[in-house]
Amino acid sequence: MAAPAMDTCHVSCCANRTPNVVSWGRGGLIAFGTCNSVALYNPQEIRIVELLNKHTGRVNAVQWVHKQDCSPETQLVSGGSDNNVIVWEKQDGKFTACAVCSGHSGPVCAVDAVSLSSSHLLVASASSDSTVKLWTCTSDTGLKSLQLCSSEEDSHIHLGLLEAECLQTVSFGSGFMMDVSLALLPGSRVPVLACGGDDSKVHLYVQLSGQFQRLLTLTGHEDWVRSVEWATKDGELWLASCSQDCLIRVWKLFAKTAAEPDHQTDAIIKMKENIIQVSGDEFAVTLETVLAGHENWVYGIHWQPPCVKGDSVEQPLKLLSASMDKTMILWGPEEDSGMWVELVRVGEVGGNTLGFYGCQMSPDGSMILAHAFHGALHLWHCDRNQGKWRPSVVISGHFNAVQDLSWDPEGEFIITVGSDQTTRLFTPWTRKGCSQITWHEISRPQIHGYDMQCLTMVGRFQFVSGADEKVLRVFKAPRNFVENLANISCTSLEKLLGCNDIADLPEGASTPALGLSNKAVFQGDLASQSPQQDSENFNSMSDQYKESYFQPLKLTEPPTEDDLLQNTLWPEVQKLYGHGFEMFCLASDSAKTVVASACKASKPEHAAILLWSTTSWKQLQSLPCHSLTVTQMAFSPNGRLLLAVSRDRTWSLWRRGNPDSDTETSFSLYANTSKDTAVHTRIIWSCDWSSDSKYFVTSSRDKKVIIWGPGEGVNVTPCSSVLDVGDSATAVSICPYLCSDQSYLLAVGLENGQILLYKWRPSEDLSSGSDWSRCGETDACQSHTLMVKRLRWRPRAGRAGHGGQERNEERAWAQLASAGADHVVKIFNIKISAL
Repeated sequence: MAAPAMDTCHVSCCANRTPNVVSWGRGGLIAFGTCNSVALYNPQEIRIVELLNKHTGRVNAVQWVHKQDCSPETQLVSGGSDNNVIVWEKQDGKFTACAVCSGHSGPVCAVDAVSLSSSHLLVASASSDSTVKLWTCTSDTGLKSLQLCSSEEDSHIHLGLLEAECLQTVSFGSGFMMDVSLALLPGSRVPVLACGGDDSKVHLYVQLSGQFQRLLTLTGHEDWVRSVEWATKDGELWLASCSQDCLIRVWKLFAKTAAEPDHQTDAIIKMKENIIQVSGDEFAVTLETVLAGHENWVYGIHWQPPCVKGDSVEQPLKLLSASMDKTMILWGPEEDSGMWVELVRVGEVGGNTLGFYGCQMSPDGSMILAHAFHGALHLWHCDRNQGKWRPSVVISGHFNAVQDLSWDPEGEFIITVGSDQTTRLFTPWTRKGCSQITWHEISRPQIHGYDMQCLTMVGRFQFVSGADEKVLRVFKAPRNFVENLANISCTSLEKLLGCNDIADLPEGASTPALGLSNKAVFQGDLASQSPQQDSENFNSMSDQYKESYFQPLKLTEPPTEDDLLQNTLWPEVQKLYGHGFEMFCLASDSAKTVVASACKASKPEHAAILLWSTTSWKQLQSLPCHSLTVTQMAFSPNGRLLLAVSRDRTWSLWRRGNPDSDTETSFSLYANTSKDTAVHTRIIWSCDWSSDSKYFVTSSRDKKVIIWGPGEGVNVTPCSSVLDVGDSATAVSICPYLCSDQSYLLAVGLENGQILLYKWRPSEDLSSGSDWSRCGETDACQSHTLMVKRLRWRPRAGRAGHGGQERNEERAWAQLASAGADHVVKIFNIKISAL
């Protein structure tokens, strides 16, 4: 089969909730762990350029293997909750896993690596099994010349181009090491290892006679040491350590020269020197400074990367720190006194988030990055003209499983909901002077207290969402969102709103301090927020504890995380009560007059589908048929039929009453399968309609995908042969326009994360299976790493954001959006003519 014309247009994701999970390479790429993948992110292009999939558990630590000449890295090390350490190497422009180090009995929480020669890599990994393991990775060319002993027979694997071997295991009894850092001793190729842990100490190990031995323990911290990092400057090693005691300590390691006298004639106050002996050489370790400025646990530190000046490599003495107090500080010594001071402080204000987990700095020192407790990346760049640090646009995404997604009816943006209790809206953005279109989150309409489960659009600027609660909530876009969407998408307000009047829309929304409902904020409310009232004269308790007030934004570029959290909410206009258990799925008809909803159910009386009017938001009807949870529903494009599939392995088809009668909105059971007539033998996960309303498709855990259509009389029977897709089919969607050969194009999402493309053409002979033809699939980098939760084709031909281009050229393209349990939302560009 020829390679399909399936291109990844957009990847939305965020960093995992661990401290050592982000690393900024000299080549400009930021590597970070997102669920079970390592994402490579280009901050200049503001997009994910590659996803590295190999880990089977959460990625907890990522580290580039830096080169001494500061050239772009070609190797990357990652550690995960699958207890493995993986070494990635760049080959033919793509990163591939070239060695897997297996041996830890618990999740790996920190990794570091140093290159000993062109063919020899030393890797250190810390794990929650209370050990630090040291690995040697050797390329095939260097194997013969390398003689190393290994104490672990089972901790050895050969893969690709590297031979990975466990050199040594250092056990810490019942203690844990939070971070590890490797460097080479000044003037030698002898590796030195620093470990910081829950004993509040920093342990230094040096390789002597092939084995690492502890030569020194640095004390001073009064709580867990969270991060350690080496830097080399002028033949000296600098070690920074940070701790939950809110302090940062900087140590210096240098070679002692024999010429130094042991006694001083003048009384000079000197820092205590700890002396260590390595192969006849003496090295001294002294405490250089203690930095106090953070008000909460300091989780991350990072030295400014070295840079090449002339023929030499220069290490700037600047240290970046990130803390749970939501601030990052850039520290450095004053030129005159040499005293370490705070040079820059940046951070976030407000919101319901915790602080920062780690920090990184760009190779040239012009940008600094923090990753937060909720996975968000925060980027600041230095404005050279004014000398100020300003927030920059970054990608964002869900930090838990994405459960559902929906395109707006015009196909210009998508809305997603996830188990991270948020609803997010993404749209394409064309930067000035840049031909490339990137997708960004421009609104977070709902930040909830329950895990989100489902949503459906009702018109362009209204949606209904369901969470792990019995209530459905209806949201309507505020004026501020519509204006900002027009700015970012370069569309006129009149075109966006059509005949709808913008004057009646609220300005925005805010959430009361202890509430879950977004309250509308109108123009008059903004005027009453004037600060001139004396803050001491509280008329009531509510004046003293004000809600987090919305501030209108005038956006020309995607908003920062700070604004997304506070100023992009949508007002909640209605609550719908009627279900007895947590919401599970939603659907709305093409005319946007009826919404269908279903909840989790273990009994027939709770498995009924409820229908709601979108004008009055009153309950219209209850449709009982299934005995267990209805997993998905879909209205036919002509609005006449409602399809539902269920955990009870059956589907039901409901027909709307005669449009000419008064009971237009009443639905009655038209056809269904029972336990006796069911073709699927396991839960039916997903369903969808063809664009002509003739056929519908069902997909199930039994790995079967079946297309149904009209049979003899009023019967609905299988119209296709049974398609076995090889894994549990968790999502299915039919493209809303036909291929050039008049066949139907289907996308099938699997439990293993892969997405398959099939063409189906109606056929008289179903026994041969010739009605199905596989025409595309996602490769290892394009696939999700966990279950595909939802697939949705763009309702219009063409690619969103490309409207100004030649329309005939755009008609050749379709866009497919997918949501995964791996926290990722992806949009694929598919050239239908090439399938």
